[in-house]
Amino acid sequence: MEEEEHEVYGGDIPDVEADVDMPTAPPDDDAVKELDEMKKRLKEMEEEAAALREMQAKVEKEMGAAAAAVQDPAASQASKEEVDTRSIFVGNVDYACTPEEVQQHFQSCGTVNRVTILTDKFGQPKGFAYVEFLEVEAVQEALTLSESELHGRQLKVMAKRTNVPGMKQFRGRRFNPYRGFRRPYVPPYFYSPYGYGKVPRFRRPSRYMPYY
Repeated sequence: MEEEEHEVYGGDIPDVEADVDMPTAPPDDDAVKELDEMKKRLKEMEEEAAALREMQAKVEKEMGAAAAAVQDPAASQASKEEVDTRSIFVGNVDYACTPEEVQQHFQSCGTVNRVTILTDKFGQPKGFAYVEFLEVEAVQEALTLSESELHGRQLKVMAKRTNVPGMKQFRGRRFNPYRGFRRPYVPPYFYSPYGYGKVPRFRRPSRYMPYY
């Protein structure tokens, strides 16, 4: 009896390693540009977020300093006096002068921490500024630059004074030799019906001359 061969299904499939080259599509220029734009927008958003965090930290620091000043006014006044000992007043500053130019002018005296040019309510400079140094010795060096020129104008440099809250400096009126002295008003014994200082006028009656 002959043996019959039967096909067996479900046997082990031998592992065959073959390198198959899959066709790759060429890169699309529009997709590359869109990806670059997305990266650029993401970078801008990260920079804006960092700037907002820095601004928020600065505002919180200022609010904390203001709250501390309200809670302890004596400490804030002492801190202000300490800052004023390192600051100077600069007068006769040109209106077109910038804080950077003022800083460069006083850079040789010491490390400049802050330059403040005061302005009016319309944003126009008033013509004077305050310069704050990190060293107290820089104030004496800065006083030697008084009468120095910046933008063609001679600067007036003085040490900054500390303003005491609630105290207003009294300035007496200067004597004016050209100003006359007024006599005190003396009321008359009787009031004239024609007004103060006026007397009735008596006119001579004129003759009737029709053919003159």
